[in-house]
Amino acid sequence: MRVAFVSAETGFHRDTETNRRLQSVLELLDDAGHDVHVYCTQFWDGEHATFEREGITYHGVSVELEATASFLVRLPYVLARARPDIVHVSAQRPGQVIAASLGATLARAPVVAEWYGMDGVPTDRWRKLAARSVDRNLVPSELVATWVRELGVSEQAVDPIANPINVEQIREVQPGERADVIYARRLDEGANLESLLLALAEHRDRDWQATVIGDGPEREAYERLASDLRIEDRVTFAGDRSLEERIAAYRGAHVFAQTAEYCVFPTEMLWALAAGCVGVVEYHADSSAHELVEGWDRGFRTTSEDELSDTIIEAGGLEYRDLDDEFDEYDRAEIRDRYLTTYRALQDASGLL
Repeated sequence: MRVAFVSAETGFHRDTETNRRLQSVLELLDDAGHDVHVYCTQFWDGEHATFEREGITYHGVSVELEATASFLVRLPYVLARARPDIVHVSAQRPGQVIAASLGATLARAPVVAEWYGMDGVPTDRWRKLAARSVDRNLVPSELVATWVRELGVSEQAVDPIANPINVEQIREVQPGERADVIYARRLDEGANLESLLLALAEHRDRDWQATVIGDGPEREAYERLASDLRIEDRVTFAGDRSLEERIAAYRGAHVFAQTAEYCVFPTEMLWALAAGCVGVVEYHADSSAHELVEGWDRGFRTTSEDELSDTIIEAGGLEYRDLDDEFDEYDRAEIRDRYLTTYRALQDASGLL
């Protein structure tokens, strides 16, 4: 299948969760042998209009990321000439969704829009028009699905597809040092690590060890808080770690705590749950983390710091595991097939096969 991805900005321009999600989908399809093309702003040196990396071909629709008008004007004609089987566009910029939709019409191909929602989904008229101009809207979670439906599209026009993990990679990494509780996230203003530290401080009389993975502007403040709470000897701030190191840490840990106030999809938590951790989630209106543990016998949802403190003890009473096949459905191959199923259903509906 020839798939045309559209995003003025890619991970080569800026490392964001939205761009990492896009790159993951590109790689999933490329690894399965599909013909993957990305129509973006040029990020490579030289005058060549295309750039190939690891089997994926990038096409420079315009030269500068700020040249928005040039990108949007040229995009429909570029897509029409490319004749893809499907057009997959990032909704990070609503204008490029509308332009890609026009290009897909000229190419007689279905078009899907990917809404990741890292900056929320404002309900302005351009985003409403963008959501209604595509054949299907793809989102990472039910939380973002709700935001997109508020743009005026039906429930059937929105498909939640989770971020993928590599189950085989988890199995190949040996468990690391044991920890009773582990937390992993960038330590910024939305981390809300204080909830976990306060909950842990309620159990100073117990023998426990916690690990915090991640770095960021609030790290020093959290380290001071741990010291003020007199638990600094129990909490290890491990900083940034590679994926392999994080997997080892998750396989060695008993409980993974998710307390962040904003999370469109809890990718790190998913890795941890598949690596055997019991999941404890502090519910927040702008976080989808609770979706992973609802209806699961090794998952807990809390709504207050007092409840979080008690729940950590309850979760610690469950058996320790270093693998859990409950989450095999999030493996790369399974998520890739979700995308392909959507693509093929839209092609069937369009009478293109």
